[in-house]
Amino acid sequence: MAAVQQPPWSPPSDSLEPRTASIRVYNSLTRTKTPFYPIKDKRISWYACGPTVYDDAHLGHARNYVSQDIVRRILQDYFRFDVNFVMNITDVDDKIILAARQQHLLAEWLKKHKASQSQKSGTSNGVGPLVKQEVRQTTTEAIGAYTKKNLPLIPAETEPEKYEEEVQRRYGHVLSGKSVADDGKPAGDKEAKIKMHLTIARSATEAQSLSDPSLDEYIAKASGVLLPYIDSLYSSTVKGNDHDIFTTLTKQYEARFFDDLKALNVRYPDKLTRVTEYGPQIVDFVKRIQDNGFAYEHEGSVYYDINAWEAKGGYYARLEPWNRNDKELLADGEGALVAKNTSFKRSAADFALWKASKPGEPSWPSPWGEGRPGWHIECSAMASDILGKQFDIHSGGIDLAFPHHDNELAQSEAYWCEHGDAHVGHQWVNYFLHTGHLSISGAKMSKSLKNFTTIRQALSDGAWTPRGLRIVFLLGNWKDGLEITPEVVKAGLAWEERVNNFFLKIRDMQSRQPHINGNGTVPQKTEMDKRLDEAQAKFREALSDSFDTPTAMRTISELITTYNSTPDKQISNATSVAIATWITKMAHMFGLDSKQLPPPGQVGWSGIDIPEKAKPFILPLARLRDKVREQAIAGRLNLASLGRMEDVDTVFGANQPYANANADFQRTVVNLFKKAAAPKDYLAACDDVRDRVLWNLDIYLEDREHLPSLVRPLSSSLRQEKADREAIAAAKAAAKDQAKADSAAADREKLEKGKLSHLEMFKADKEFSECDEEGLPTKDAAGEPVAKSRAKKLRKDWERQKKLHEAFVAAGEAP
Repeated sequence: MAAVQQPPWSPPSDSLEPRTASIRVYNSLTRTKTPFYPIKDKRISWYACGPTVYDDAHLGHARNYVSQDIVRRILQDYFRFDVNFVMNITDVDDKIILAARQQHLLAEWLKKHKASQSQKSGTSNGVGPLVKQEVRQTTTEAIGAYTKKNLPLIPAETEPEKYEEEVQRRYGHVLSGKSVADDGKPAGDKEAKIKMHLTIARSATEAQSLSDPSLDEYIAKASGVLLPYIDSLYSSTVKGNDHDIFTTLTKQYEARFFDDLKALNVRYPDKLTRVTEYGPQIVDFVKRIQDNGFAYEHEGSVYYDINAWEAKGGYYARLEPWNRNDKELLADGEGALVAKNTSFKRSAADFALWKASKPGEPSWPSPWGEGRPGWHIECSAMASDILGKQFDIHSGGIDLAFPHHDNELAQSEAYWCEHGDAHVGHQWVNYFLHTGHLSISGAKMSKSLKNFTTIRQALSDGAWTPRGLRIVFLLGNWKDGLEITPEVVKAGLAWEERVNNFFLKIRDMQSRQPHINGNGTVPQKTEMDKRLDEAQAKFREALSDSFDTPTAMRTISELITTYNSTPDKQISNATSVAIATWITKMAHMFGLDSKQLPPPGQVGWSGIDIPEKAKPFILPLARLRDKVREQAIAGRLNLASLGRMEDVDTVFGANQPYANANADFQRTVVNLFKKAAAPKDYLAACDDVRDRVLWNLDIYLEDREHLPSLVRPLSSSLRQEKADREAIAAAKAAAKDQAKADSAAADREKLEKGKLSHLEMFKADKEFSECDEEGLPTKDAAGEPVAKSRAKKLRKDWERQKKLHEAFVAAGEAP
């Protein structure tokens, strides 16, 4: 079927009053920036496609949900809209059904074998010395079935001990980064899937080769092939109304998902909906679409009738009309709902609204028999139930645009249309916001490819911080794809460090001048005040332009750069605090701090202070160290003038490293004074406490001329600077050592040349038949006297060898 004309987009007809929108938003419905007109003036209704909860969320999900959170905060906290944010949880779909059922059936299968093994081994925990032969045999069958389905080039009957050999023979080129066809084309998702399947199959063969493993150890390696195989044997035993089998898994991962979002400082939805709690409403929704004439039933399943919809003036595939006939995308959208025999379909693109449940699938009662919802219908039913026949924003990842959101649009507008008339101007959703993909090294992360880093893994291993990740997302446009490269990471760190340093500078100024609060009035605006006004205007203009956060972030960075390059005497203290206060507010508005916005006069964000428990010890230590440095530089040390020392003999516990650092430094100073140490020894002690002791406590002392040292936490950039310095120093030392080694080798080689005595060097040469008492040739091989010119040259060689040999003898190398 040819693509139909794209319908025009128009602002909502029932908005309260005509007005010029100050905000323009990139709208996937128009594929352009359009004026933003909420239906109800300052109130925004928003539905976001939530997660499918059967595994931990990864960084690709973080990109979507953090970017949505940023836009939500801009609308709520910056433009002051009242946002009603609704999110769904997909807790029943093909992947969930399969994952939950597989895990349930494998667990049940293992229970039997653990019980049997416990009885045999006399243990109660199922961890016996041997894995039963029945388990090994089932695993062998599972490997064969898995290989046959997913790795067809490897013979299914391959023995475990020969499996790796076959892997290298059949798929070695894929493992080395080439395409499956080995035709010079770059590797893609197909090759990524093969690598994933190889990892799973290899792990299972490793399990087979383990010597006397416990059952748990064995299953940990073999589960990848056992899960689908056990499911293929016993899936029909699962009852459709036993929903707990499926929700046990989804409840676990739903909780973990929101734990991850909380860690990323993503706000909780105002309303959360779950598919499993909407069974009856979804049935009613499908029934109304059918009653309106836009759906038909086939063998207990109900399909959307695209031809009927378009015959009444409706549109299908409004978001991505060019994909409406893409069979691969359509099949992917249907998943397990796709019918094997599609000859009954009135249009190839018709999709399932309701599907008759197969054995082993969850089911709900319906007029068409026991069945389950189609993937797309869930969002239509839930969003319509909460937000009505028309709402402002629908959001999700760009991969949901077609067919998911296009199908949502078609079926929802078919549900809400009256008298069977698909009114062209009706819009179920006014603005679609689709976030771009996140990729690393050019590869999009995917649960199905298992090539992702989970959010909790990235945060726990220190690869990312919540703030650092959000900054990187802010530096990219929410609707564009974002690839994580070293340059992107570096840009994010640089932005954070610049703001950190600025906040530290202003806080330090406030600590030295406590009366500054930023609320004072300035009689006349200075140039820096004007720069602040310009930055605020540019910032607002950027966010009004489809939430252009890269420009907004750049505006903050440029304002700080201007501030730092302006002489202090040209900037009033009140202006300094005003700039820091505004940047503090904008950083919190973007969600860059999970702490509450500080009260007026207080600036910055969390993480720029050392721990509270450290302050009673480290701040006095810093003050003492400043005095010691000052006196050591001046060359005059006066212990009495340093102030009263604490009881330096006190030994603190290992859990009080800050107290220990303070006591140790005081003890060092006292001991140096007792020994009448030179000033350089005091300076060395000051350097040591800064560069080693406090550095190891994640605290940095920044020495400043004519100012007290600045006490601050270690930042990633400071660590990197030190690592870079150490790397350069190590490289120089290595080069010096290499040069020394090369010189020694050259000397040795030269010395070895002197091993042959000058007296013997020509005697064994067949070119000469006679030599004098010094060993110099006098006659050539034919008995003729050596020519004078040649004799002159031979003497030079002889003298050179004489020097080498004498050096050899002098070095004690002669026998």
